[in-house]
Amino acid sequence: MADGANAGDDFKERSGDACDHYHLYPQDISMVADLGFNTYRFSIEWSRIEPEEGAFSNAELEHYRRMVGTCHEQGLTPMVTYSHFALPRWFALKGGWERADAADRFARYCERATRYLGDMIGYASTLNEPDLPQLLDWVRLPGGPGEMSVSDMMRGARERVRKEANAPEFSNFLTGDANRNHDGLMASHSKGMEAMKSVMPGMPVGFNLAMQDDQPAPEDSHVDEKRSAVYGSWLEAAKHCDYLGVQTYGRSLVGKKDLPPPAGVEVTQSGIEFYPECVEHVVRYASKATGVPIIVTENGIATTDDTRRVEYVRQAVAGLKRAIDDGVDARGYIAWSLLDNFEWMSGYEPKYGLVAVDLKTQKRTIKPSGVTLGNIARRNSL
Repeated sequence: MADGANAGDDFKERSGDACDHYHLYPQDISMVADLGFNTYRFSIEWSRIEPEEGAFSNAELEHYRRMVGTCHEQGLTPMVTYSHFALPRWFALKGGWERADAADRFARYCERATRYLGDMIGYASTLNEPDLPQLLDWVRLPGGPGEMSVSDMMRGARERVRKEANAPEFSNFLTGDANRNHDGLMASHSKGMEAMKSVMPGMPVGFNLAMQDDQPAPEDSHVDEKRSAVYGSWLEAAKHCDYLGVQTYGRSLVGKKDLPPPAGVEVTQSGIEFYPECVEHVVRYASKATGVPIIVTENGIATTDDTRRVEYVRQAVAGLKRAIDDGVDARGYIAWSLLDNFEWMSGYEPKYGLVAVDLKTQKRTIKPSGVTLGNIARRNSL
């Protein structure tokens, strides 16, 4: 968003200090361990590490080294994502993932970050949900003109930023040309992984894919077309990774585009059907398609009724166990999210966290769902 723009133009509210995890990570990571978990997934921020093109901040790299060090002190395996949507301003203003040298710039960052942090990283992910622009092209906005997709809306936001910031090449992850972004992201994953491995050959590297439990609509289903368009090339790329992270929140009935949830079903704050079975189905599909170990790197629901989150978690993990018992190589389950946080486009209203946050005092309050999932993790059993 351009400086001075009204937050209401495209987004519900500004983030402000959010949960201030940047400063409060020691207590948050300690809480993760106390709950009974053995892994903590988080992202490092490219724009902090390389705030200006070619200028790297050792202070920020040291900050993230303290974070991964705290994980080890608490007996947690750090799972680190190198790019989770946000981009350095200099990179976005010059075309983002569409720029011809995007992969080389990303690889340079990956090499530098791995050289500083790689000896302490348990699992590394190049990109978070690189297929999301294609996935959002299947999602219709209710009441949107001509059944506008989320991708259509984001492209409109890009044009406003270009005009208001006088930045004719501006492009970021969700607002860019989907096809050019895809090519840039695919090359960036490949070169980024190569750069990481050049420094730490033994470090497990993969990426995290956004996937829905796609099921055929009663009429005129295009499930195979959707899977090919959204996941196909990335599932092929995953065959050359050490693992694939899958991120799923529900099912989609697929006609020409995704249909709304069926009438009468329970839906979450985000309008997604309450459907924990998605975990088992997506894990089985991804494993069969790639042949590599699968980790559920995101799953959860947005709700203010934590009893429903408890039930969702129990059913989701039970489904994952069924897949494992059938021989699927699934290595773990990570909930989204630890904290009630700022969700893109939706602000603070959706509550995904296992832990509530008072944004005025930054006080954390563990919910029953956090205790439930922590106990499952501690026992490694349902």
